[in-house]
Amino acid sequence: MLRTHTCGQLNISNLGETVTLCGWVQKSRDLGGTTFIDVRDRYGLTQLVFNTDTDVQLREQARELGREFVVKVTGKVLERSNKNLKIPTGEIEIAVTELEVLNAAKIPPFLIEDETDGGEELRARFRYLDLRRNPIRNNLVLRSKMAQEVRKYLSELDFIEVETPVLIKSTPEGARDFVVPSRMNPGEFYALPQSPQTFKQLLMVSGFDRYFQIVKCFRDEDLRADRQPEFTQIDCEMSFITQEDILNIFEGLTRQLFRTVKGLELDEFPRMQYADAMRLYGSDKPDTRFGMQFVELNHIVKGKGFGVFDNAELVVGINAKGCAAYTRKQLDELTEFVKRPQIGATGLIYARHNDDGSIKSSVDKFYNEEELAKWSAAFETEKGDLILILAGQTDKVRKQLNELRLEIGGRLGLRDKDKFSPLWVVDFPLLEWDEESGRYHAMHHPFTSPKPEDIAMLDTDPGNVRANAYDLVINGTEIGGGSIRIHDRALQSLMFKHLGFSPEEAQKQFGFLMDAFEYGAPPHGGIAFGFDRLASIFAGLDSIRDVIAFPKNNSGRDIMIDSPSTIAEAQLNELKIKSVVS
Repeated sequence: MLRTHTCGQLNISNLGETVTLCGWVQKSRDLGGTTFIDVRDRYGLTQLVFNTDTDVQLREQARELGREFVVKVTGKVLERSNKNLKIPTGEIEIAVTELEVLNAAKIPPFLIEDETDGGEELRARFRYLDLRRNPIRNNLVLRSKMAQEVRKYLSELDFIEVETPVLIKSTPEGARDFVVPSRMNPGEFYALPQSPQTFKQLLMVSGFDRYFQIVKCFRDEDLRADRQPEFTQIDCEMSFITQEDILNIFEGLTRQLFRTVKGLELDEFPRMQYADAMRLYGSDKPDTRFGMQFVELNHIVKGKGFGVFDNAELVVGINAKGCAAYTRKQLDELTEFVKRPQIGATGLIYARHNDDGSIKSSVDKFYNEEELAKWSAAFETEKGDLILILAGQTDKVRKQLNELRLEIGGRLGLRDKDKFSPLWVVDFPLLEWDEESGRYHAMHHPFTSPKPEDIAMLDTDPGNVRANAYDLVINGTEIGGGSIRIHDRALQSLMFKHLGFSPEEAQKQFGFLMDAFEYGAPPHGGIAFGFDRLASIFAGLDSIRDVIAFPKNNSGRDIMIDSPSTIAEAQLNELKIKSVVS
């Protein structure tokens, strides 16, 4: 080893020792006849001291060092006169006797500091420099520790880690596939897996009754803060189990991660039915760190001559506690917020519960004091509260009010990143109607089992069939989801029929799985956690990018290596592909 210790290892117990450190120059300070240099590696930072009285030439050599130079130094550990107790090495310094520059460095394009002057795009361009900063490096260390704990927990429960293929078959359900041309099979393509779903089911057929892997998945979909084109799942499957078994085991995994990584002991996770989540929060991933549940008003407000309410399928609102003092400007901002195209509301109705006890609304023309008192009773308002109401088509208005609720929660400081509120959302619909294609799609995936008592409704009322499906939600983010799977060919064929597949299409796409079900497939089910999302919640981040070593930007580009990029004509010819960009 070139070094005897790391830059975060030495302390007062090492006084008098001769040591060798290697690392990067963080900063340099000249004070009279002495030069102090902070040298850094991933373990920490140590102060070096070069003194004119001791070695003039060595001090002059040190003064030539620039930021991010890679150096090797040897010297004696001394006690610092001006101690820095904020860092582990802050009581000591190294009186350097030997200095070797292992590599010089250009001036970095931004400060390699916890608080940097580099913008997001610049830091992405020089990601290898950004990774030297403590906040980013600490995120990856956190992620690594989480992965180790996942493997430890599942291995102790007899789960077997099995790698599944990366080059697979394209399937029509879910997000768009990334496809890979096959040189040996011209005109044919592999797809990168959106998840190892069919393979983990085949492992259950094979008798591997407890499988897991921490695996890369790929989806060609529009990106946002919690999405990347390639992402990582903690993927798991079990045989001979019930839904309750899966919830208990993977709630245990989550609580173990919080205990060992965050030092937090969580209570048992509550359960919430999908229908209740949508009715009370307008979201299948409700943020339950705060209340502000929805209150439905159809029975109170309709029939009073106010067309916005009378013509709406649903009138629903929230009580923003303590917000009655909002100014007209603030209320206009909220109105513009809900009218943004991505939310799509047509307007916002409000009512204040004033300090004198009166209720004043933006629609007083249509509602008298007695009627507004009913509003107050429904929302259980107190003096100083603000009622915010939206109206419209049920599904749309619930989603709109969910966005408003989260915005108000953020403004009131109720979405505390140091508070964690997990829950299971259960009993999802099996199918959801897609207006564009004019048919039902699987809400989770085509292999999700319906509730046994609802199977008869597949032919008569498919929209109300419930799935044996469940999601783990933490702080308004879907962390994981799974289901009990279909494990017999007849039911799987019926499911494909209701998803609009002809028998021939189903056989072409999924014949290998259907055939496997005829050779003794056990009852099985599983779950997949979004590892990047879970790591970002542990790190207190809004985006998953900074828990990924080399992420893509919102356009799906890696601007550091300039990818994706064109390929040579010779490669295209070899693949029998012609590229035409319209």
